[in-house]
Amino acid sequence: IFGIARPILVWPEGISERLDDAHVEAILAHEVGHVRRRDNLFAALHMLVEAIFWFHPLVWFLGTRLVEEREVACDEEVLELGSERKIYAESILKICEFCVGSPLACVSGVTGADLKRRIVRIMTPSATRRLDFGKKFLLGVAALAAIGVPVAFGLAYATQKVSQSPAQNTSASFAEFKYDVASFKVNKSGPGRAMISNTEDGLTATNFNLKELIGFAYGIATAAQDGRIVGAPSWITSEAYDLEAKMDGATVEALKKLSPDDRALARQHMFQQLLADRCKLAAHWETKELPVYELVIAKGGSKIQESKPSDPATAGRGGMGLRGRGGPLTAHEAPISNLVGLLSMLLNRTVVDKTGLAGKYDFTLNWTPDESNDPNFFPSSTGQPPDPAGPSIFAALQEQLGLKLEAGKGPVQVIVIDHIEKPSGN
Repeated sequence: IFGIARPILVWPEGISERLDDAHVEAILAHEVGHVRRRDNLFAALHMLVEAIFWFHPLVWFLGTRLVEEREVACDEEVLELGSERKIYAESILKICEFCVGSPLACVSGVTGADLKRRIVRIMTPSATRRLDFGKKFLLGVAALAAIGVPVAFGLAYATQKVSQSPAQNTSASFAEFKYDVASFKVNKSGPGRAMISNTEDGLTATNFNLKELIGFAYGIATAAQDGRIVGAPSWITSEAYDLEAKMDGATVEALKKLSPDDRALARQHMFQQLLADRCKLAAHWETKELPVYELVIAKGGSKIQESKPSDPATAGRGGMGLRGRGGPLTAHEAPISNLVGLLSMLLNRTVVDKTGLAGKYDFTLNWTPDESNDPNFFPSSTGQPPDPAGPSIFAALQEQLGLKLEAGKGPVQVIVIDHIEKPSGN
């Protein structure tokens, strides 16, 4: 049978002379069975699957089995229509003899690898089980389950991964790290400079509201300004706190044995757990379309200088230092990700790295902050006021580093607060 939409039976010339009428009728019934079952259509679909998943052995195995099962199904249909087993078996053998004796040198003929088994199956009487409506229904349910269950499991697992508590996203290997004691005290000094730092045996934060503390705990330093913490009650920013947390000696020693990256993740987990215990914080991650800045290389090209190999004794100790809201910002062996994080905090908006710069760099950056429009402005530690004629941070990036900030929108991970309470004192 050739074709799908308008199938045509291709009948070898000269074969009719070798067959009786009963043989021809049996062969025609078999081929019409292929048409009725739309076997060519399903064979073409499977060829498409084989083309896409050519590397998977199971796909090729299924293709071979489908060919065999199509022939078996049509053989059963011929016998159910009333053809005699012996005549039908003879018709298949006569066709095989004709093909093996083909005069064309390039035709390999029939190998007969499964011919014996097929003839035995045809000649062996057996009760053919017809599928009634109930059995077809159960078969359909089984097919849907075979497809639907893995898909449903995948969707449920993905949803669980997205909607689980942010604290659960921290590696389970850090679950043993916890602060031993902690205290929250209300800071009544009013708006002013806020400080937060990790000490060798703990954490201290001065004059931070809960929204800002959540932002630091989950690595979102701009959370209070750019909408990356949502669903929080209004009072979450009404009071500022001084926080001091201490860990026991065993935890201090265990932290020292971790790599710098793992140590940072462990401390982040401890901060998150502290807020969960003392503020009953429950939250989950979601993705929202928010305003962002894209950091790209400016038209004139990058002016940033890649760091030269340093003394092995000081390798890995690079970073950035900021003396004030307007700089100077100095970097030594710092990746662009450090600059991106700091820009996100200074500009109160998520900055996305689009520079493609993958090395570590040395640079200095000076700019003049807009104090009147900058809620996070703090003066330079040098005591000198910013130069009013200096460049904005946008201009400074382009002029001094050859980088540019472009405004846009993009998917941003946000924390949705499900529940939070005011912290207990001790």
